[in-house]
Amino acid sequence: MDPCPFIRILIGDLSIKFPVALKPSFSGVHPSTSPCFCKLKLKNFPVQFVTIPLVPQANRTSSCSSSSSAPTPDTSSQSLAASFNLNKAHIESFTGKPLVLKISVYTGRRGNTCGFNAAKLVGKVSVPLDLKKAESRPFFFQNGWVSMGDNNNTKKGSSSQLHLCVRAEPDPRFVFQFDGEPECSPQVFQVQGNVKQPVFTCKFGFRSSSDLKNSSMSEPSTSRSWFPSLKTHNDNYSKERKGWSITIHDLSGSPVAVASMVTPFVASPGSDRVSRSNPGAWLILRPGEGTWKPWGRLEAWRERCGSDSVGYKFELLSETSTPAATLASSTVNANSGGKFTIDVTSSISPANSPNSSCDFGSDSRPGSRSGSGSGSDFGFALPCQMSYRGFVMSSTVEGLGKRSRPEVEVGVQHVTCTEDAAAFVAVAAAMDLSMDACRLFSKKLPKELTQLRQ
Repeated sequence: MDPCPFIRILIGDLSIKFPVALKPSFSGVHPSTSPCFCKLKLKNFPVQFVTIPLVPQANRTSSCSSSSSAPTPDTSSQSLAASFNLNKAHIESFTGKPLVLKISVYTGRRGNTCGFNAAKLVGKVSVPLDLKKAESRPFFFQNGWVSMGDNNNTKKGSSSQLHLCVRAEPDPRFVFQFDGEPECSPQVFQVQGNVKQPVFTCKFGFRSSSDLKNSSMSEPSTSRSWFPSLKTHNDNYSKERKGWSITIHDLSGSPVAVASMVTPFVASPGSDRVSRSNPGAWLILRPGEGTWKPWGRLEAWRERCGSDSVGYKFELLSETSTPAATLASSTVNANSGGKFTIDVTSSISPANSPNSSCDFGSDSRPGSRSGSGSGSDFGFALPCQMSYRGFVMSSTVEGLGKRSRPEVEVGVQHVTCTEDAAAFVAVAAAMDLSMDACRLFSKKLPKELTQLRQ
């Protein structure tokens, strides 16, 4: 099956320049000495807030002339500020209709102080977006300085200016959906529109350290050093949650990826929660040379009181002595859920495009499709030692007590074979199970997660 069409809208290179004539606000603080941020709004998407850096005083001219003569921000500090991901439904709903990215710039801090809004509006910018121009190749809608118009504190012709780069690019993805909760050993379908095709099956189980050390290729095994914290199943489950695993099989029944809990989720002393200082951990394994090789490590914990969320960190492991690379670190609301995301679109490097100097760290994609040599229907043929850049994957995560059927999106440039896709599906399953593993120890686990092996 082919991947699903997606378009990413990337906003970066943000910086702001104030005219010298700009007066202090009612608080007596000049905007150039107070923090600035902007509100990004796109129809049918949640509003995003982003901090904006100021152009250094030494780089500012004595007056705001035309945008062509305004200084350009230092490229060494340029980065992606925000992004919007449009799936097929979004793209179709916007076809033939005007789509505008609205940017409102404020000085001051977000929130209220003594009943007054602490932020002061500086100006607004609107960037029209024509998605047809980005259906087959990257397209820049804005790149450079733009005037934010007049306001009460600026004279005509001396308005504040915002530097930004707005780019859209096609970003096709494979979409997978669990047919049930991971602990219920569901099937996994590849989804394209209304069409679903089974591609994997999952098998949830409880494992002991001896299982992992002595098993063959048919049952995952790896180095003993990865499992220092596992104990036997005779331990009290009210004190720790351990030994969970989920194996991903292809349609022939061969195991192609495993997520195995290698560090138990244990309540910190004097509390009923897994702390950040002692997180539980999963090892994601892939088959290779007749054995299982560690590929990634997912840690999870429950944030402290006042922030009812589950924190996570995903690291990409190396077969050499190179330290693990952190690809994702964030939180998911424990009650309402959210998304687990690996997105390495962070740095901006010069592009070969004559239209712009920013790239947002995206990969160039092969122009033709070919097989991976493993009989897989997934992806493009890419070098084995590729680095992870751009959008990598995301998976939906339900809040505690809600039925979960994770939906997983994986960028096509990161899938060269069935095992690649299976590894990301295993990560999604591990994150979903981590929500239960990080449940307060004063709460009961679902029965599927507490049945001891006979």
